[in-house]
Amino acid sequence: MSYNLLKGKKGIIFGALDERSIAWITALRCHEEGAQIVLTNAPVAMRMGEINKLAEKVNAPVIPCDVTSDEDMQNLVAQSMEHFGGGFDFVLHSVGMSLNMRKGKSYTDLNYGFNQKTLDISATSLHRLLATCWKNDALNEWGSVVALTYIAAQRVFPDYSEMADAKSLLESIARSFGYHYALKKKVRVNTVSQSPTRTTAGSGVKGFDGFITYAEKMSPLGNADAAACADYVASLFSDLTRYVTMQNLYHDGGFSMTGVTQSVIEQMEK
Repeated sequence: MSYNLLKGKKGIIFGALDERSIAWITALRCHEEGAQIVLTNAPVAMRMGEINKLAEKVNAPVIPCDVTSDEDMQNLVAQSMEHFGGGFDFVLHSVGMSLNMRKGKSYTDLNYGFNQKTLDISATSLHRLLATCWKNDALNEWGSVVALTYIAAQRVFPDYSEMADAKSLLESIARSFGYHYALKKKVRVNTVSQSPTRTTAGSGVKGFDGFITYAEKMSPLGNADAAACADYVASLFSDLTRYVTMQNLYHDGGFSMTGVTQSVIEQMEK
Protein backbone atom coordinates (compact mmCIF):
# COMPACT_ATOMS: atom_id res chain seq x y z
CA MET A 1 0.00 0.00 0.00
CA SER A 2 1.32 3.46 -0.92
CA TYR A 3 0.79 6.50 1.29
CA ASN A 4 2.58 8.99 -1.03
CA LEU A 5 5.03 9.64 1.81
CA LEU A 6 7.81 10.59 -0.61
CA LYS A 7 5.85 12.28 -3.36
CA GLY A 8 8.05 14.92 -4.98
CA LYS A 9 11.19 13.78 -3.15
CA LYS A 10 14.44 12.73 -4.80
CA GLY A 11 17.22 10.59 -3.45
CA ILE A 12 20.20 8.28 -3.91
CA ILE A 13 20.22 4.62 -2.91
CA PHE A 14 23.61 2.99 -2.32
CA GLY A 15 24.22 -0.74 -2.28
CA ALA A 16 21.46 -2.52 -4.22
CA LEU A 17 23.06 -5.79 -5.31
CA ASP A 18 20.18 -8.19 -5.93
CA GLU A 19 16.58 -8.82 -4.94
CA ARG A 20 17.62 -9.90 -1.43
CA SER A 21 19.37 -6.58 -0.69
CA ILE A 22 17.78 -4.21 1.81
CA ALA A 23 18.84 -1.38 -0.51
CA TRP A 24 17.06 -3.04 -3.45
CA ILE A 25 13.82 -3.46 -1.51
CA THR A 26 14.11 0.08 -0.10
CA ALA A 27 14.48 1.48 -3.62
CA LEU A 28 11.27 -0.30 -4.64
CA ARG A 29 9.50 1.01 -1.54
CA CYS A 30 10.63 4.59 -2.09
CA HIS A 31 9.51 4.39 -5.72
CA GLU A 32 6.08 3.15 -4.57
CA GLU A 33 5.88 6.13 -2.22
CA GLY A 34 6.43 8.55 -5.11
CA ALA A 35 10.18 9.24 -4.96
CA GLN A 36 12.57 9.74 -7.86
CA ILE A 37 15.77 7.74 -7.39
CA VAL A 38 19.37 7.44 -8.50
CA LEU A 39 20.96 4.03 -7.93
CA THR A 40 24.65 3.51 -7.25
CA ASN A 41 27.07 0.76 -6.33
CA ALA A 42 30.74 -0.09 -6.75
CA PRO A 43 31.68 -1.08 -10.30
CA VAL A 44 32.64 -4.60 -9.18
CA ALA A 45 29.33 -5.04 -7.33
CA MET A 46 27.46 -3.83 -10.39
CA ARG A 47 29.12 -6.54 -12.46
CA MET A 48 28.23 -9.20 -9.87
CA GLY A 49 24.66 -8.05 -9.25
CA GLU A 50 21.55 -7.24 -11.20
CA ILE A 51 21.13 -3.53 -10.55
CA ASN A 52 20.04 -2.77 -14.11
CA LYS A 53 16.89 -4.86 -13.56
CA LEU A 54 16.04 -2.70 -10.56
CA ALA A 55 16.79 0.47 -12.53
CA GLU A 56 14.15 -0.50 -15.08
CA LYS A 57 11.56 -1.12 -12.38
CA VAL A 58 12.07 2.22 -10.66
CA ASN A 59 12.97 4.25 -13.76
CA ALA A 60 16.34 5.27 -12.30
CA PRO A 61 19.76 5.95 -13.76
CA VAL A 62 22.66 3.88 -12.42
CA ILE A 63 25.83 5.80 -11.60
CA PRO A 64 28.86 3.72 -10.54
CA CYS A 65 30.74 4.89 -7.45
CA ASP A 66 33.73 3.48 -5.60
CA VAL A 67 32.95 4.90 -2.16
CA THR A 68 36.67 5.07 -1.29
CA SER A 69 37.28 7.50 -4.17
CA ASP A 70 36.81 11.24 -3.69
CA GLU A 71 36.57 11.63 -7.47
CA ASP A 72 33.87 8.97 -7.82
CA MET A 73 31.84 10.45 -4.97
CA GLN A 74 32.04 13.92 -6.47
CA ASN A 75 30.99 12.54 -9.84
CA LEU A 76 28.02 10.71 -8.28
CA VAL A 77 26.75 13.80 -6.48
CA ALA A 78 27.28 16.08 -9.48
CA GLN A 79 25.58 13.70 -11.93
CA SER A 80 22.70 13.14 -9.51
CA MET A 81 22.14 16.88 -9.18
CA GLU A 82 22.20 17.19 -12.96
CA HIS A 83 19.69 14.36 -13.28
CA PHE A 84 17.36 15.82 -10.66
CA GLY A 85 17.77 19.40 -11.85
CA GLY A 86 19.06 20.49 -8.45
CA GLY A 87 19.45 19.13 -4.95
CA PHE A 88 18.01 15.94 -3.52
CA ASP A 89 16.18 15.00 -0.33
CA PHE A 90 17.44 11.66 0.93
CA VAL A 91 20.25 9.12 0.80
CA LEU A 92 20.45 5.49 1.91
CA HIS A 93 23.99 4.35 2.78
CA SER A 94 23.87 0.56 2.61
CA VAL A 95 27.57 -0.16 2.21
CA GLY A 96 29.82 -2.62 4.01
CA MET A 97 32.60 -5.08 3.32
CA SER A 98 35.20 -6.83 5.50
CA LEU A 99 38.31 -7.98 3.68
CA ASN A 100 39.59 -9.83 6.76
CA MET A 101 36.35 -11.80 7.01
CA ARG A 102 36.51 -12.59 3.30
CA LYS A 103 40.01 -13.94 3.80
CA GLY A 104 38.97 -15.99 6.85
CA LYS A 105 41.13 -14.04 9.30
CA SER A 106 39.98 -13.87 12.93
CA TYR A 107 39.61 -10.67 14.94
CA THR A 108 42.73 -11.51 16.93
CA ASP A 109 44.82 -11.82 13.75
CA LEU A 110 43.75 -8.94 11.52
CA ASN A 111 45.66 -7.83 8.48
CA TYR A 112 45.80 -4.09 9.15
CA GLY A 113 45.96 -3.17 5.51
CA PHE A 114 42.71 -5.07 4.99
CA ASN A 115 41.34 -3.45 8.15
CA GLN A 116 42.03 0.04 6.86
CA LYS A 117 40.20 -0.79 3.64
CA THR A 118 37.26 -2.21 5.60
CA LEU A 119 36.93 0.97 7.66
CA ASP A 120 37.21 3.14 4.55
CA ILE A 121 34.52 1.23 2.65
CA SER A 122 32.13 0.53 5.52
CA ALA A 123 32.37 3.70 7.60
CA THR A 124 34.54 6.55 6.32
CA SER A 125 32.54 6.37 3.09
CA LEU A 126 29.62 7.91 4.99
CA HIS A 127 31.79 10.87 5.95
CA ARG A 128 33.02 11.17 2.35
CA LEU A 129 29.42 11.11 1.12
CA LEU A 130 28.21 13.72 3.59
CA ALA A 131 31.23 15.96 3.05
CA THR A 132 30.74 15.83 -0.72
CA CYS A 133 27.06 16.69 -0.37
CA TRP A 134 28.02 19.52 2.00
CA LYS A 135 30.56 21.02 -0.42
CA ASN A 136 28.14 20.81 -3.35
CA ASP A 137 25.12 22.02 -1.36
CA ALA A 138 23.45 18.89 -2.67
CA LEU A 139 21.01 17.97 0.12
CA ASN A 140 17.87 20.05 0.35
CA GLU A 141 16.62 21.57 3.60
CA TRP A 142 14.97 18.99 5.88
CA GLY A 143 16.70 16.22 3.95
CA SER A 144 17.36 12.82 5.50
CA VAL A 145 20.34 10.45 5.43
CA VAL A 146 20.10 6.89 6.75
CA ALA A 147 22.99 4.44 7.12
CA LEU A 148 22.43 0.77 7.93
CA THR A 149 24.28 -0.60 10.94
CA TYR A 150 24.17 -3.51 13.39
CA ILE A 151 24.07 -3.99 17.17
CA ALA A 152 27.59 -5.48 17.08
CA ALA A 153 28.67 -1.83 17.34
CA GLN A 154 27.53 -1.99 20.99
CA ARG A 155 27.83 -5.68 21.91
CA VAL A 156 30.29 -8.45 21.17
CA PHE A 157 29.37 -10.86 18.37
CA PRO A 158 32.63 -12.77 17.83
CA ASP A 159 32.06 -13.79 14.23
CA TYR A 160 31.20 -10.21 13.18
CA SER A 161 34.89 -9.45 13.65
CA GLU A 162 36.24 -6.12 12.36
CA MET A 163 32.84 -5.09 11.00
CA ALA A 164 31.85 -4.32 14.60
CA ASP A 165 34.56 -1.66 14.69
CA ALA A 166 33.44 -0.34 11.31
CA LYS A 167 29.83 -0.03 12.45
CA SER A 168 30.93 1.78 15.63
CA LEU A 169 32.78 4.32 13.50
CA LEU A 170 29.82 4.60 11.13
CA GLU A 171 27.48 5.47 14.00
CA SER A 172 29.92 8.05 15.36
CA ILE A 173 30.17 9.74 11.97
CA ALA A 174 26.38 9.88 11.73
CA ARG A 175 26.16 11.61 15.11
CA SER A 176 29.00 14.06 14.48
CA PHE A 177 28.09 15.03 10.93
CA GLY A 178 24.42 15.00 11.89
CA TYR A 179 25.09 17.84 14.34
CA HIS A 180 26.75 20.04 11.72
CA TYR A 181 24.20 19.27 9.01
CA ALA A 182 21.28 20.01 11.33
CA LEU A 183 22.66 23.48 11.97
CA LYS A 184 23.47 24.10 8.32
CA LYS A 185 20.30 22.93 6.55
CA LYS A 186 18.06 21.03 8.98
CA VAL A 187 19.31 17.80 7.38
CA ARG A 188 19.00 14.79 9.68
CA VAL A 189 21.42 11.87 9.80
CA ASN A 190 20.54 8.58 11.50
CA THR A 191 21.65 4.97 11.57
CA VAL A 192 19.24 2.03 11.58
CA SER A 193 20.38 -1.04 13.51
CA GLN A 194 18.60 -3.81 11.65
CA SER A 195 17.87 -7.40 12.67
CA PRO A 196 20.14 -10.01 11.09
CA THR A 197 18.69 -10.31 7.59
CA ARG A 198 19.07 -12.97 4.92
CA THR A 199 20.85 -10.89 2.32
CA THR A 200 23.66 -12.01 0.05
CA ALA A 201 26.16 -10.06 2.17
CA GLY A 202 24.75 -11.09 5.55
CA SER A 203 24.73 -14.75 4.67
CA GLY A 204 28.50 -14.63 4.29
CA VAL A 205 29.04 -14.15 8.04
CA LYS A 206 30.27 -17.31 9.76
CA GLY A 207 27.52 -19.08 11.73
CA PHE A 208 24.83 -16.82 10.24
CA ASP A 209 22.07 -19.43 10.04
CA GLY A 210 22.42 -20.38 13.69
CA PHE A 211 22.58 -16.79 14.77
CA ILE A 212 19.50 -15.67 12.85
CA THR A 213 17.57 -18.47 14.55
CA TYR A 214 18.86 -17.32 17.94
CA ALA A 215 17.91 -13.69 17.18
CA GLU A 216 14.42 -14.83 16.22
CA LYS A 217 14.04 -16.52 19.61
CA MET A 218 15.45 -13.46 21.40
CA SER A 219 13.16 -10.92 19.70
CA PRO A 220 9.67 -10.61 21.21
CA LEU A 221 8.29 -9.50 17.83
CA GLY A 222 10.59 -11.75 15.85
CA ASN A 223 13.29 -10.59 13.47
CA ALA A 224 12.45 -7.65 11.23
CA ASP A 225 12.82 -8.66 7.59
CA ALA A 226 14.15 -6.57 4.71
CA ALA A 227 10.70 -5.40 3.61
CA ALA A 228 9.93 -4.10 7.10
CA CYS A 229 13.30 -2.33 7.16
CA ALA A 230 12.45 -0.69 3.84
CA ASP A 231 9.17 0.56 5.32
CA TYR A 232 11.02 2.03 8.29
CA VAL A 233 13.66 3.72 6.15
CA ALA A 234 10.96 5.23 3.93
CA SER A 235 9.33 6.71 7.02
CA LEU A 236 12.68 8.24 8.01
CA PHE A 237 12.96 9.83 4.59
CA SER A 238 9.48 11.31 4.93
CA ASP A 239 8.39 14.57 6.54
CA LEU A 240 6.77 12.61 9.38
CA THR A 241 10.19 12.21 11.08
CA ARG A 242 11.61 15.69 10.67
CA TYR A 243 12.94 16.00 14.21
CA VAL A 244 14.69 12.64 14.46
CA THR A 245 18.42 13.04 13.99
CA MET A 246 21.81 11.81 15.29
CA GLN A 247 20.12 8.63 16.53
CA ASN A 248 20.97 4.97 16.30
CA LEU A 249 17.50 3.49 15.80
CA TYR A 250 16.99 -0.19 16.60
CA HIS A 251 14.76 -1.99 14.13
CA ASP A 252 15.08 -5.47 15.53
CA GLY A 253 11.81 -6.74 16.98
CA GLY A 254 12.92 -5.86 20.51
CA PHE A 255 16.18 -7.85 20.44
CA SER A 256 18.25 -4.89 21.67
CA MET A 257 16.18 -4.48 24.86
CA THR A 258 15.69 -8.16 25.74
CA GLY A 259 17.87 -9.96 28.28
CA VAL A 260 16.40 -13.40 27.68
CA THR A 261 13.16 -14.92 26.44
CA GLN A 262 11.22 -17.93 27.61
CA SER A 263 11.91 -19.77 24.34
CA VAL A 264 15.68 -19.35 24.83
CA ILE A 265 15.44 -20.58 28.41
CA GLU A 266 13.49 -23.62 27.28
CA GLN A 267 16.02 -24.32 24.54
CA MET A 268 18.91 -24.15 27.02
CA GLU A 269 17.16 -26.50 29.43
CA LYS A 270 16.78 -29.26 26.82
